[in-house]
Amino acid sequence: MAEKPHHIVIVGGGAGGLVLATKLGNRLGRRGRAQIILIDNALTHIWKPLLHEVAVGTMGPHNDDVNFLGHARDHHFAFQPGRMEGLDRAKRLVRLAPILDPEGEEVTPAREIAYDTLVVAVGSTSNDFAIPGVAEHCLYLDSYQQADRFQQRLLSICLRAQFEPDRPPGKVLRIAIVGAGATGVELSAEMHKALRHLSDYGLDRIDVTRDVEISLIEAAPRVLPNLPERLSEATDKALKKLGIQIHTDESVVSVSHDGITTRSGHFLPAEIKVWSAGVKAADFLRELDGLETNRINQLVVLDTLQTTRDSDIFAIGDCAACPQPGSDRMVPPRAQAAYQQAMLLAETLEGRLSGKPAGHFRYRDYGSLISLSYSSVGTLMGNLLGSVMLEGMIARLAYLSLYKKHQLALHGFIWVAFATLANLIKRRTEPRLKLH
Repeated sequence: MAEKPHHIVIVGGGAGGLVLATKLGNRLGRRGRAQIILIDNALTHIWKPLLHEVAVGTMGPHNDDVNFLGHARDHHFAFQPGRMEGLDRAKRLVRLAPILDPEGEEVTPAREIAYDTLVVAVGSTSNDFAIPGVAEHCLYLDSYQQADRFQQRLLSICLRAQFEPDRPPGKVLRIAIVGAGATGVELSAEMHKALRHLSDYGLDRIDVTRDVEISLIEAAPRVLPNLPERLSEATDKALKKLGIQIHTDESVVSVSHDGITTRSGHFLPAEIKVWSAGVKAADFLRELDGLETNRINQLVVLDTLQTTRDSDIFAIGDCAACPQPGSDRMVPPRAQAAYQQAMLLAETLEGRLSGKPAGHFRYRDYGSLISLSYSSVGTLMGNLLGSVMLEGMIARLAYLSLYKKHQLALHGFIWVAFATLANLIKRRTEPRLKLH
């Protein structure tokens, strides 16, 4: 009787989980050495750093999607739609919640999937810190559905302002973005770019300088507080040049339908309010059959990426609290960290079938790049040059190369070359903004 293949179940198809499933499928699934199963609540994958472009309409929500079912077929793994809600470690079962359609009808029932090795890669969500009014009145950018909702609201306000016959004087659109990390900064700059292009498509009654106010609110003393200070200074200068209002040292105490109130008593009126002021892992991880979690629900892992209480369960990406040797800080929740962990774990799980020990993860910070739409700023770090500051077009090209690296890991060089050529052609035939 043939031995059953080892079952590797990966929950979460984000920057880490999908790369891992692809690598393991190509290495182990192709040869029948293991059965790889990827689970995700969505049917498609989008690289999360692109969501700010979807939100303002400079990129359609499905332009660069990866269809999980099609990708799984091409790379020798299986895809199961579903949302993880529980775990039975004794029986080695992942419990999935039923999937409902928008009308509340059941699409797939609750079910259980067996595993020999489990990898949790469910990413993170926005952390509202239980501040009154945030959940009710703010938009988030955790998924392309949320980004598309943002774009629809933005377009509706702009159309109303364009065709209102007796529009009163004053601002027609005020946008307040809470959190001046990478997401908030990139969204504010991309927003300015998108709104400037409105007149190209007949919405000529909206002038960005006169009619629009974009505000960034940050509790820390500077924008991009977790990145190098010189990068923060360059970004601050570029945003102010665009006319974006920056409010640092301002923590939010409440959000209402009409705007945002800060601890200093300052009230910022806003038609659109965006929350990007922190992340946490999913709440269900707190009760995952006794696995250790931290205060923001991350699964605590060893430097082998194994959870502290179960060596058959691994966690990578934003949902994992992974130590850094010689530091009291955890590996940061960044796409490059998830990618590095996925690449190491692919080696570890392949070796595991032969009884080899798990590899030890060492995070390498290759720098930070921030898209300011018209250009970019950033730092690149390497062994030869140390830390190098980049600005303008060179930084923009470096920023774009990060996404190409992600695509290369999923699709290979030939696919990326043809897709890049196709996108260049489409730019000549499609509008710069999604207007529907």
